[in-house]
Amino acid sequence: MKWIFAACFLASGFFYGQKIYWQEGLKLKWENFKSRVNNQGGSNVVAYTNCGWSYSYVKSSNPKAPIRIKVETIFNENQSWKDDKRINDYVLLHEQKHFDAAEVYARKLRKELSEKIRTSSDFDKYFKTVYNRILKEYQSFQKQYDAETKNGMIEEKQAEYNRMIAEELEHYKSYRTS
Repeated sequence: MKWIFAACFLASGFFYGQKIYWQEGLKLKWENFKSRVNNQGGSNVVAYTNCGWSYSYVKSSNPKAPIRIKVETIFNENQSWKDDKRINDYVLLHEQKHFDAAEVYARKLRKELSEKIRTSSDFDKYFKTVYNRILKEYQSFQKQYDAETKNGMIEEKQAEYNRMIAEELEHYKSYRTS
C-alpha cells in the first residue's frame, strides 16, 4: 500500500498564496510581490521575499521498497512584500538572490536525500534529521546574507553573495529538478 503525504515548510501562510516554482532563468518581477503588509517591520526593509521548499513523497508500507521524494523551491506571492516608493532593480536582484539561495539549499537537500534515503525504512530513520539540519543551514544563510549585505545596501558584499550563490547553483546543478 502506498501512502502519499505532502508537507510544506519554511513559509508561514504558505497555503494562502499563489506560488512560483523556481526555474532556471525565471526571474522575479515586482508584480510578484503581492502582500500589502510589511510583516518584517523596520524602516530599512524595502522588500521581503517569502520563499522556501515544499516536499512530497510516495512511500510503501514495505520497509525495503524504494521511495520517491520530490523537493521544490517556491516563492509565495501573497506573502512577499515591497515598498512601492523605494523599490528598484538593485533591490529586486537582492530579493531574487533570496529565492536563488532557497534553490541552492533545496539542491543540497535533494543531494543528501538521494545519497541517504533509498527505501521506506531509510526515510523513517533519516528524513527528519537530514531535513532539519539543511533547514537550519538554510535559515542561517538567509539571515547572514541580509546581515552582511545590510539587506543589499553594501554593494561589494552583495556582489560577493551574487557570485557565491551562482557558484553554488552551478556546483549542485545535477540536483536541480527536471
